[in-house]
Amino acid sequence: MTENNFQTIKAGVEAGDIVPYLGAGALDGSSHFDTGDPIPADSDSLILAMNNGKPMAPRLMYEFARAAMDVELKRGRSAVNRFLDNLYGEQKWTQSPLHAWLAGIKPAYIIDINRDTQLQESYCATPHTLIRGIARVGGTDYRFRIHHYDGEKYSEKEIDQAEVDPALPVLFKPMGSPLPDSTYIASDADYVDYITELMGGFAIPTFLKSYRKGKQYLFLGLRMNRDTERMVLSDIIYAAGGGPAGWALIPNPNDKERRFCKKMNIEIIEADIEDLLNETDSPPQAPDSDAIASVEDVGC
Repeated sequence: MTENNFQTIKAGVEAGDIVPYLGAGALDGSSHFDTGDPIPADSDSLILAMNNGKPMAPRLMYEFARAAMDVELKRGRSAVNRFLDNLYGEQKWTQSPLHAWLAGIKPAYIIDINRDTQLQESYCATPHTLIRGIARVGGTDYRFRIHHYDGEKYSEKEIDQAEVDPALPVLFKPMGSPLPDSTYIASDADYVDYITELMGGFAIPTFLKSYRKGKQYLFLGLRMNRDTERMVLSDIIYAAGGGPAGWALIPNPNDKERRFCKKMNIEIIEADIEDLLNETDSPPQAPDSDAIASVEDVGC
C-alpha cells in the first residue's frame, strides 16, 4: 500500500465519503488510567475480564457471546450487563491512537461495534445523533434506540426517527454502550434476536437506510473470522458502493477472511491501523472519483 493510497483513503474519511467501521482493534493502545493494563476489547480479553482473569472452558472461549450466554444462564442477564457497565462505564481508559485521529476530524457517520464510550467521548463537545442496538425487548418492533446529544448532554428520553436532525453527525453503535444508559448486545440470545430483526430491516432507522446507499467503508481493527460479526457487517453495509464496497486493514489475512471480503467486494489492505496513522501528514489528495463514490451531506 503506497503513501498516496493511504492518503486518498484518509482524505475520503475526512470528507465523509468513506465511513469508518470500527472493530476491537480500534482500541489498541488504550490503557487503564490507574493500572496501565490494556482495555479488554477482543473476544478473549473480554472473556478473561468477565471471569476474573481466568480462562473459561474451551467451548466457551471460542467467542465472547457464547461465554456471556453461559454467565447469563447461571447468574442472569443482569450479571453480563453489570460487568459491561463496570468495565466501560465506571473504569477510566486512555484514548486510543485511532480515536485520537477520529476526534480530530469527526467524520459525519461512524459505525463502532465495540461497547465502550471512547467514540462518544470524542464527540463530547459536538452535537450528534446516537443510535444503539437493543435486543429481547417488548413494546416495540424496532431493535434500536436513538438519542440526541446537544453538545453537553444526551436527551433524557429517546427521540423518534422523525426528530433526528439530518445536519448532525451519526454515531452508530449496534452492540450498545453504557451511555446515556446501558444497553448491550452481548450474549448468543442477544445476537440471535438482533440479527434476526436486522435481516428483517428493523434494526436500522429508515433515514440511515437512505443515507447509507452508495457509501464505502473502511474497516479498522476488525478481523473477518467470526460469523456473528460478519452477519452484522453484511446487513449494516447493505447497498454499499460498488467500486469497491470498502477497504479492510487486515495484517496477514487468512483464507476465510479473503473469501468473505471477496464475496462482499471489500478490498483487503495487508496493513494495520498503525500503518495508516503513521503515514506522513502531507496534504491529502482528493479521492479518486472512480474509486470513491460521491455522497451527499449527512442526512436522510
